[in-house]
Amino acid sequence: MSARRAIAGGALLAAAGLASLVDAPVLARGEAIDPGREQVVRIVARRFAYTPNEIVLKAGQPAVLEFTSMDFVHGFNVPDLHLRADLPPGQVTLVRVAPQKAGVYDMLCDNFCGAKHEEMNGRIVVRD
Repeated sequence: MSARRAIAGGALLAAAGLASLVDAPVLARGEAIDPGREQVVRIVARRFAYTPNEIVLKAGQPAVLEFTSMDFVHGFNVPDLHLRADLPPGQVTLVRVAPQKAGVYDMLCDNFCGAKHEEMNGRIVVRD
């Protein structure tokens, strides 16, 4: 079984309330962002891409990923950073991250969104 398929299956279980495989650091409605302290990165999700599909963050600096989905309830999953969120269309979804270790981390959509779903991916690059 591919890692992507295993992740998607796990996400379905989590959504059904049967398992919790990764953390969901989604900001609560009204929770404040501190732009002086937190880097804010705006990301658009649409079939079958994240724009931008490469996000550069600094190790040790808190960041907020601000997602807007244009067409579908896409998923956002970065298994190695324990990040996961659903991205409902027409809403802004804020995900807080504070990466501590430099590296390159794969991100992917884990809600099946159509024929080119496997191509909806990108990466987070964390630099020292």
